[in-house]
Order: sequence, then structure tokens, then C-alpha cells
Amino acid sequence: MGAVRKVVNYLGLGGVDQYDDHYDDEQYEEEYMPASERAARRWRSTVDPSRIVMVQPLKYNDAPMIGQHFRDGQTVIMDVTGMPMPEATRMVDFAAGLAYGCEGRIERIADRVFLLAPAHVEIETS
Repeated sequence: MGAVRKVVNYLGLGGVDQYDDHYDDEQYEEEYMPASERAARRWRSTVDPSRIVMVQPLKYNDAPMIGQHFRDGQTVIMDVTGMPMPEATRMVDFAAGLAYGCEGRIERIADRVFLLAPAHVEIETS
């Protein structure tokens, strides 16, 4: 290969190389599934559904712990009474977004105490 051809190929100005391998579309095709079913499959409970986790975060940096329990399919009771009001507000906003994103629910059950329930858990109020 000449020096000019090497420079042209290096700069990406040369022709496109033909590949011998063929891309197998059938291997990568997936059956169409509505978004709600994909989400339900993704967030399916991997633990005992009767387990409830009580969490009392002291700072906003505890949010990933709450998220992990909730994403694992556990019902979470979050008590933010020990947090300063601005951080408690951020934590509740985080929990609301988490519940919405995972198709769950968030309910206020007492002053600064919230219940985060995954989609498979039914909440009855009277």
C-alpha cells in the first residue's frame, strides 16, 4: 500500500471496506411488548411481598438505600422527621419520582411519614 493511500485511509477519505460477516436480524429481534408490561417485568418483586421496610433517613444521601429497597419490590415506610425541612422536602420529591417512575404509589400516612408501595401492592384507605 502506498504512502498516499495510507494517508487517505488514515483520514477516513478512502472507500468503505466490505465486510464478509452478515448481520443476522432474526437473532436480535424481540417480540413487541407494551411499555406497561415491560415495566411490570422490570420491576417485578424479587422478595417476599409481605415484607415492609422502615427507613428513617437522616440526610439526603440516604436516598439510594430507599431506592434500592423499593426497586427490589419491597414496600417502604419512610420517616423523615429526623431531617431538616429542606432536605425532607427533597427526599419526599425523590420518593415521589421513584414511585412514579416504577409505577408504584406514595401515600402520606402521618406527619412527615410516607408509604411507598410497588405496583403489585394494593393500598386500601378508609
